[in-house]
Amino acid sequence: MQLKRRYDLIPNLIETAKGYMKHERETLEAVIKVRNIAYTASQKAAADPGEGQAIQGLASAEVGLAGALSRFMMVSEAYPDLKANQNMMQLSEELTSTENRIAFSRQAYNDSVMTYNTAVESFPNNILAGMFHFKESVLLEAIEAPKERKAPKVSFT
Repeated sequence: MQLKRRYDLIPNLIETAKGYMKHERETLEAVIKVRNIAYTASQKAAADPGEGQAIQGLASAEVGLAGALSRFMMVSEAYPDLKANQNMMQLSEELTSTENRIAFSRQAYNDSVMTYNTAVESFPNNILAGMFHFKESVLLEAIEAPKERKAPKVSFT
């Protein structure tokens, strides 16, 4: 749900910035491209949350999106009129809030997966798990450099 919220916010953010950032077309296009890739990956993961490849694909797509958003926010800092735009400020604040919710949701998901994996591997549950083909699930971990893992910082000062 939080990922969908993020995906829905991004086009509005881009539309708000377009008028100000005419010379930054590549940055805007890159954000839209990785947003679409991440959205598709989230749909695949939602369709089959037990599929490790789908979860890893989602994690990888989210890394790309976080990096593109970070670059977008850095570039937007160079446009004083854009920074002062009320819509941009509101959308940036919502995006930051959503990033925090995503981090919390990812942690809750990973906690549930660890509990499930422990149960599947523990005796006597492992006997039933084997009989009914329950497999270990994959954590939703962002595979990235620590500096990219942080939510994009938005500063209007």
